[in-house]
Amino acid sequence: MIQILRRLRAATVILFTAVIILYPQRLCAQAQQPAWTSQEQPIYEQIRHLRDLPDDVRARTTKQLALQIRQLPVAPNKLRLANALANLSTEGDFGHDTLQEVATTLADALREVPVPQDKGQPAAPYVELAELVRYEHVQASLDDPQFAAATAKLEADDARRQNADFTLTDLHGKQWSLRELRGKVILVNFWATWCPPCRKEMPDLDSLYQRFKDRGFVVLALSDEDAGKVKPFIAERNISYPILLDPGDNVKDLFQVNGIPESFVYDRGGVLVAQSIDMRTQRQFLEMLGKAGLQ
Repeated sequence: MIQILRRLRAATVILFTAVIILYPQRLCAQAQQPAWTSQEQPIYEQIRHLRDLPDDVRARTTKQLALQIRQLPVAPNKLRLANALANLSTEGDFGHDTLQEVATTLADALREVPVPQDKGQPAAPYVELAELVRYEHVQASLDDPQFAAATAKLEADDARRQNADFTLTDLHGKQWSLRELRGKVILVNFWATWCPPCRKEMPDLDSLYQRFKDRGFVVLALSDEDAGKVKPFIAERNISYPILLDPGDNVKDLFQVNGIPESFVYDRGGVLVAQSIDMRTQRQFLEMLGKAGLQ
């Protein structure tokens, strides 16, 4: 269930009610929308429309919503709203203070309304909080074995990504192998044509590729879609970095990618030095590349 929820990150607005707001029930034919109180309903509506806002307004609104959720009475809907907001809060550069408020709100909600494991695995909100702490560098205190287990799994996933290797073919028939690119700075990006945050970050990523490619910077952008869908999409947007096809999600599974976009940066020695769990702006990509010595 956790992997299904995380794979739907990029479609959160479209499937918001069915997948996120109905947590912890999995989507099913008879699932019903929660009954919102007069306090909860306005917050729910604002979260649904966050992607419609300009980035600066979205940052302020996200922070305000985190504070408003924290003031709600203890109830399952409080956790649903906190988790949904957290899921959307990493789609860009909304500021460390905003992310900290979001993480604090989610941790408080989990303290107030703990949820059971999902088939022996940490429930999705614990994974969400652990990712915020590990990859967005916020602080959260939660004395719960599920949070500890989620944190440990992320550490194990990173160790697996450090040792990962793959060989895939791009849209022009050229093969690319991760380990054979040792000596270059490599950014591995997982994306799809249907993913709004993926589409939003592509121009910034292409600009950086053009800027640094002569200094040994390589972008490997992986999609699991058919070439017939990907080729016209890339041509229309004039994207110049290599687009690799990953049919069957073999490399995505190897990297434990459960939501897109996600990006991983390896330095010239092959060390995984930075990664993102969502879309990045040009400034954020530059910060990641800086950890690989590329500035």
